[in-house]
Amino acid sequence: MRPWAMGRKAWWFAGSELAGQRAAKVMSLVHSAKLHGHDPWAYLKDVLERLLSHPNHRIDELLPHRWMPAA
Repeated sequence: MRPWAMGRKAWWFAGSELAGQRAAKVMSLVHSAKLHGHDPWAYLKDVLERLLSHPNHRIDELLPHRWMPAA
């Protein structure tokens, strides 16, 4: 929890309400990846690389609880 507490005051100035909401979504994905035993950086890197070619109707496969690393 320490990284979240360290940035708490800095996040007051995320730029806008929308930017704050986006930051919250990314932090939620990172924390969910940790809870499911994934390395957050490897998870984000893999998901961001797959997004362009991954079919929209199967986007739920990229959520942390269903994600499998690319072979």
